[in-house]
Amino acid sequence: MTMRTFYVILVSAVCTVTLRALPFVLFRKDKAMPAWLSRLGEALPSAIMAVLVVYCLKDIPAQPIKAGVPQLLGVAIVALTYRWKRNTLLSIALGTVGYMLLIHLPL
Repeated sequence: MTMRTFYVILVSAVCTVTLRALPFVLFRKDKAMPAWLSRLGEALPSAIMAVLVVYCLKDIPAQPIKAGVPQLLGVAIVALTYRWKRNTLLSIALGTVGYMLLIHLPL
């Protein structure tokens, strides 16, 4: 390993640790979070989910329709699961499992 590689890894590690520790330093229990940050925390999960859905559906070809069915059903599974349980991680996991099963079905 060259010294340059070592320095790149070191800088990456310092940046990662700093960024992960920063919220704990800035927002201790005795300090209240700003209102704008609380609103952002409420809005971001839905926005991230919307971006993921658009990203997943961007490559659906126009023809044949069979190629886009697994993606659309996977999105439906995610949407229905999230509406039912309000659990993002569970929704993404079930949508992924459903999609993987659908693309591996012999048709």
